[in-house]
Order: sequence, then C-alpha cells, then structure tokens
Amino acid sequence: MKIGIMSDTHDRLPLINRAVERLNDENVGSVLHAGDYSAPFVASRFKPLKAKLVGVFGNNDAEKGLLRQKFHDIGAQIRGIFAEVRVGNLKIALLHGEETELLDSLVNANSYDVVIHGHTHEAIIRRQGKTLVVNPGEVCGYLSNRATIAVLDTETMDARVILLEDHCLD
Repeated sequence: MKIGIMSDTHDRLPLINRAVERLNDENVGSVLHAGDYSAPFVASRFKPLKAKLVGVFGNNDAEKGLLRQKFHDIGAQIRGIFAEVRVGNLKIALLHGEETELLDSLVNANSYDVVIHGHTHEAIIRRQGKTLVVNPGEVCGYLSNRATIAVLDTETMDARVILLEDHCLD
C-alpha cells in the first residue's frame, strides 16, 4: 500500500487542492498530515481525498476544537498533538515536530518503523537505525518556495518526495 504524507499546508488553498489531486492520482490508501493546517475553513479542501486522512495538530493551528470538528465532518480525523498509526505491520509515529527533544526521542528509541513530522518545511527522508524518518516538506511553499508532499510504499519501505510546484512565490 502507498501512504500519502503531507504537512504545513498553512491555508494555501490552491496548493492543498493540487496536493489532494496528486495523492488521488498516486492511489494512496491513506494520508497522514503532520499538522499546521492553520484555520478550520481548509478542511473542505480535503473532502475530495479518496483515502482516509489522519492528522495531528501543529504549532500554528488555530481553533483546534473547530478544526477537529470540520475534519470529522468530512470523515477525517485529527487526533491531537501525537498519533500512533498502524498500517499493516508498520508502527508509525505522527507528530508536527516543533518539540525537537520529543522528536529526537521518538526517532532514537527505534520503537517505530516510521516517524513522520513536519514543522521545518524542509523535505527530508532518512534512516536512523531501523526507523525511517520522513518530513514531506511543505505544501504551502512559503519558506522553501517549493510545494512538496511525500509517498511511502509500505511494502518496499521506499519513500519519495513529490514536487507539486517549484518557485511558488514568484
């Protein structure tokens, strides 16, 4: 199965639309969002997503109760600041990542197959011991000027970053 991974959408509606479209094209079985949606009105942009969405809050998410409700209304789930997700045999930790000590502890504990985070807006895929660490970068493109998501193949454990748009702010 393929898992779509995204983070840091920050209310950038056209790029959220593009990310959802691309994830549907990739035929992902589920989507994990590492937070920073920003405002509750963005939830409707995820409705066309064909896969189940599970997310966590980021440090820039406002009106958390309403944000959680709006995502619930479209059949998605925002679990809180951390989620442990099971996909087949994989044990996945999902968090935003602004608490670097917590993030490092989760990665270094080697108790998760995959740790997914955002926050830095920098797309990185790396291995730390037995743990695959994935930061999909930023959908919004505000800091890097590149809108990205990631896709993980759960059978091969290969992850790749997908560029949605380069020079987003030009």
